[in-house]
Amino acid sequence: MLFSLGQYYEMLNQPLVETPLRLQTSKITFIELLLKAKILSKHERAIYKNLEDLEKKKLIAYENRMIRLTDLGLKELQRIRKEISQFNEIAIQFQRMEKPKRKLQTTLG
Repeated sequence: MLFSLGQYYEMLNQPLVETPLRLQTSKITFIELLLKAKILSKHERAIYKNLEDLEKKKLIAYENRMIRLTDLGLKELQRIRKEISQFNEIAIQFQRMEKPKRKLQTTLG
């Protein structure tokens, strides 16, 4: 959920990189976006619960009903992005590799 929120904010604020402006969203708007886009297979109540859990862990906070990533949340988001990039790099490396020259064993699956 934290990764989804981080990606959404990154997409929203990308055009504003050169300005001091930052766009934010409300909890209900973010939940509606996730449900409409069918990004997650979770129901509305489960998404609310996930956001509440992030708030309890102090990864997000609310200012005037708008979701804000805390400093701790930003650090965790960076850790998640680093981990995902490592998995993506592994997938890219395997796609670039040639099949081994040694004989492979064929089995029925």
